[in-house]
Amino acid sequence: MIGDYKGFRSGFACFVGRPNAGKSTLTNAMVGEKIAITSNRPQTTRHAIRGIVHRSDGQLVIVDTPGLHRPRTLLGQRLNDLVRTTWSEVDVIGVCFPANEDIGTGDRYIAGEMAAIGRTPKIAVVTKSDLVGPGRLAEQLAGVAALGEEAGIAWADVVPVSAAERLAASAEKRASAGRDQVELLAELFLAQMPEGPPLYPDGELTDEPEETLVAELVREAALEGVRDELPHSIAVVVEEMIPREDRPADRPLLDIHASLYVERDSQKAIVIGKKGARLREVGTNARTQIERLLGTPVYLDLHVKVAKDWQRDPKQLGKLGF
Repeated sequence: MIGDYKGFRSGFACFVGRPNAGKSTLTNAMVGEKIAITSNRPQTTRHAIRGIVHRSDGQLVIVDTPGLHRPRTLLGQRLNDLVRTTWSEVDVIGVCFPANEDIGTGDRYIAGEMAAIGRTPKIAVVTKSDLVGPGRLAEQLAGVAALGEEAGIAWADVVPVSAAERLAASAEKRASAGRDQVELLAELFLAQMPEGPPLYPDGELTDEPEETLVAELVREAALEGVRDELPHSIAVVVEEMIPREDRPADRPLLDIHASLYVERDSQKAIVIGKKGARLREVGTNARTQIERLLGTPVYLDLHVKVAKDWQRDPKQLGKLGF
């Protein structure tokens, strides 16, 4: 390596695992800011969101992927295809296993997929370690190690992490606590990267378009508190984002117009709520997150539309960005 970047490493890593394995929370913890939406509902992630981790000794581009699952719709098939495309293009793969759930059929299926990939280094990540005691955590670490042997995977490392604890801690507390398991995981990823210059400018946290991030924050707000059948049926499209023209420079306002798509009229009624109360709550919660993301006051205009059975319709999927 020649020049100022001797010893500096950069490259791509991705997190894979079954739905609700803690991949998005871990991505946010590593980046240090919220760039991927999270929910306790499985299959929340629908895009390969890239987060950028800046370090003095290197730069990591972390790709958060949808949970690999048995697809029941065309959308599910396309999300699985996205996961497989992503892991074929990265330098290292972090395979996530929740500490608080037994290793199951889905985990064994993913391990089999990992074994077939070949030379790409794989690090087993036991997530949600704060939810279990030391004994249970030790059992899960041993179980994950055994799963690797059973599948024919030589794990580069097996690491327990608590992303939620790191996100909850203030920057001052994180600094005073020294290196934690999330930082250790970043170091282990970086050790697998080639030497090379940074791939993104200093300070940039993601290369996702603002419209995509805004749409995801609206969907996250809509997911909270809805009935079990709704999360997979909600999609969001930002139709327009424009600064309000008649505002003074010191009091800007960004007008955002977005559409929430559901598959049936009955679902539309649930999202809107009685006299529009539910939709107003979604708008209030989403606007708070959007203003934090963009650093500017926002007027958020939401409309709920029906796109019948959009998860199974190729034309509707294309219109909604899938």
